[in-house]
Amino acid sequence: IENSDIILIGVSRTSKTPTSIYLANRGFKTSNIPLVNENSLPKRLKDNPKLVCVVGLNTEAERLVDLRRNRMSSLKETENKNYTKIENIKKEIFNAKKTFKKYGWPSIDVTRKSVEETAASIIKIHEIYKDNVK
Repeated sequence: IENSDIILIGVSRTSKTPTSIYLANRGFKTSNIPLVNENSLPKRLKDNPKLVCVVGLNTEAERLVDLRRNRMSSLKETENKNYTKIENIKKEIFNAKKTFKKYGWPSIDVTRKSVEETAASIIKIHEIYKDNVK
């Protein structure tokens, strides 16, 4: 965690990995943490939420349903119905936003953004973070 320039946090299928890869190609040491619930956050980050630049990623529930259904289909997965239920997804997104707010982490809605657009926003947030740490 301490070695990261940026940490991306978000529920499943919010483009954390491709955005991390893009940022890494731009020279940023980037980690991503899937947000299952608040217990999935590393204790070190919960104890010191401003340790590094953390950015939350979220999206619209309806879009997430489509992405997750496509993911499940590509994996030929039929068992995990909760993963694609709109009610569960809305709750996940609500809880993620609550977590971002609790720890004072900025968040970005990636619903209609390309990875490049998301990364540009994250880079701006990182610059602001660095200016405030000095």
